[in-house]
Amino acid sequence: MKRGDILRIGFIVNPIAGMGGKVGLKGTDGEEVLKKAIELGAKPESSIKAKKALEVLLPIKDRIKIVTCPGDMGEDVARELGFDVEVLEDLKGLKGPIATEKAAKEMADMKVNLLLFAGGDGTARNVYNAVGDNIVVLGIPAGVKIHSGVFANHPRSAGEIALKYCQGNNLQIKEMEVMDIDEEAFREGSVVAKLYGYMKVPFEPELVQNQKSGGLDGEEAALHGIAEKIVETMEPDVVYIIGSGTTTRYIMDELGLENTLLGIDLVKNKELIKSDANERDILSLIEGEKAKIIVTVIGGQGYIFGRGNQQLSGEVIKKVGKENIMVIATKQKLMSLKGKPLLVDTGDDEVNSMFNGYIKVRTNYDEEVIHKVKGL
Repeated sequence: MKRGDILRIGFIVNPIAGMGGKVGLKGTDGEEVLKKAIELGAKPESSIKAKKALEVLLPIKDRIKIVTCPGDMGEDVARELGFDVEVLEDLKGLKGPIATEKAAKEMADMKVNLLLFAGGDGTARNVYNAVGDNIVVLGIPAGVKIHSGVFANHPRSAGEIALKYCQGNNLQIKEMEVMDIDEEAFREGSVVAKLYGYMKVPFEPELVQNQKSGGLDGEEAALHGIAEKIVETMEPDVVYIIGSGTTTRYIMDELGLENTLLGIDLVKNKELIKSDANERDILSLIEGEKAKIIVTVIGGQGYIFGRGNQQLSGEVIKKVGKENIMVIATKQKLMSLKGKPLLVDTGDDEVNSMFNGYIKVRTNYDEEVIHKVKGL
């Protein structure tokens, strides 16, 4: 793209993406799940995240035409920021995957310079179904499930990549994975991931998300050691908020308690007081109590908050306090980050910035390391 050209940026927002996170539903695929999320008090957040990405493009606003969907699928955010907007009027009245796929196909036919979409893995699949690898795309992370490599690691990062790309900075265009999991199996505690294909993404190593990776061989003894130490040092009358993941599962196994694996469990005096808790449950059960959070690291990505544990919201973290947060991970898992910092993306800038610096990570029964943390 040459400097001075008017750039056409496709912009799609999945308005319900991420709504199931804080209420513990682990996704919002399907009308029944969405209805339940709303009943549990879930609020739309994807437009807020989409706005954070578009704001980064304001310095070149006069060079951009945003091609987008009506209303809360993109138009509202783009107009609020003052962009020149072209609305795909034939999408009025359409919602969900049908609207996303139709919009993405039309944008590809219009040969937009870049297609930005805000959502999660389900949205990425919809976009892939429509455009394949025919145009350059970039995901703004706003969903509960974000395993795909087509997403930036934070909404602002998506804006930064788009800005560099639009300014002609010759970013490498790389084919990145479109992954998704079976939400029904996910809610039952099983991760069944599938590769659907690849899309072309402007690649910036520090700003694009790595595909999630699982544990490495030879970690079993370290995992047992971590769990044993945590259980030995548990304090009486303290509510322990046990985060999701296979690493934290070892703590529940050590306690002899049932574990939801992909949810949040609350333990007090070594007894389970709430299984698969949502944000509202957590806030209620820690009111007036001393509490501690135990979280692990998403292998290959480095997130400790904001991916797969949105129930641990900014409000929960503020009530617990950073000093009462314990991070656990094996050395192998930390090594898989290749020197990159741990990441925090709660959607609350104040909370994210609390973590900038360094944090202790327990890596075995008698070992802790200091690792850099970055709030996004």
